[in-house]
Amino acid sequence: MSAYTGPIVDAHHHFWQPELGRQPWLLPDARIPFRYGDYESIKRSYLPPDLLRDAAGLDIVGTVTMETEWDQDDPVGEMDYTEAVAAEYGLPSAAVAHAVLRDPAVEGVLEQLAQRPLVRAVRNKPGDAPSAAAAADRPSLLTDARWQAGYALLHRYGLDFELQVAWWHFAEAAELIARHPETHVTINHTGLPSDRSPEGIAGWTAALRLLARFDNVAIKISGIGLRGVPWTVEDNRPIVETTAEIFGADRIMFASNFPVDGLTGSYRDIYGGFVEIASDWSRDEQRAAFAGNAVRYYRLPADLLRE
Repeated sequence: MSAYTGPIVDAHHHFWQPELGRQPWLLPDARIPFRYGDYESIKRSYLPPDLLRDAAGLDIVGTVTMETEWDQDDPVGEMDYTEAVAAEYGLPSAAVAHAVLRDPAVEGVLEQLAQRPLVRAVRNKPGDAPSAAAAADRPSLLTDARWQAGYALLHRYGLDFELQVAWWHFAEAAELIARHPETHVTINHTGLPSDRSPEGIAGWTAALRLLARFDNVAIKISGIGLRGVPWTVEDNRPIVETTAEIFGADRIMFASNFPVDGLTGSYRDIYGGFVEIASDWSRDEQRAAFAGNAVRYYRLPADLLRE
């Protein structure tokens, strides 16, 4: 086949204006442990014109913006902000909101989010143990009864779930997903395969196979940069190809995770890398991974897939 040049739906990115003071971790004096290390350079406004400038030369026809760890006492307010951005710029095409699933009042939040025309899903990070070895003694909130009760409400309000957790918690996720086959789940950032040792890759691969057994689970190939290492095809081809082999072309979505993954490479480095890696895929496989699956899973207008 040949390099893909068709429409692209960026299935995972962020829009924000830190100067508004709504994301505590992006405040000027904030310093949180961050998987890519120093993140000062992303404490800047990032809006649709910035993304489109970064993606110049690519046919971006739609995007899905992800919650940004906005003030937890105002989850619906982040969607007010997102709707205003979309009204001004025409992007994003859809949004993933935040809700604290173990909050006793979460149902009211979900009810409000479900009424927002851009909202398709909810993300609530369940937390990670620092390593696979530590996971047995430090389970995530995926095992918490109150958190599970909030998760069980998602389908009632027509909301999908975005799962961002390290792969060593995927056995916990599998139990939850098995109990709620009606709720669609999208794995964020490829299961976070930051440990590229043979043992780490073997564990990550087995974890992906565990969740790929569920028909209601898809995965986003994003967030696969390495701390302190420039994004390269050589480093990331095995991750992309393994994920595609396990989930199949109809359940994967390429995404930038910008501006966060700008800490590891340019937008063109990352999407150009995806294009190079996928260059020997069939035209239908390329089209699905770059745009079609995102249109389907995020319920976007089919006419975005123009030729």
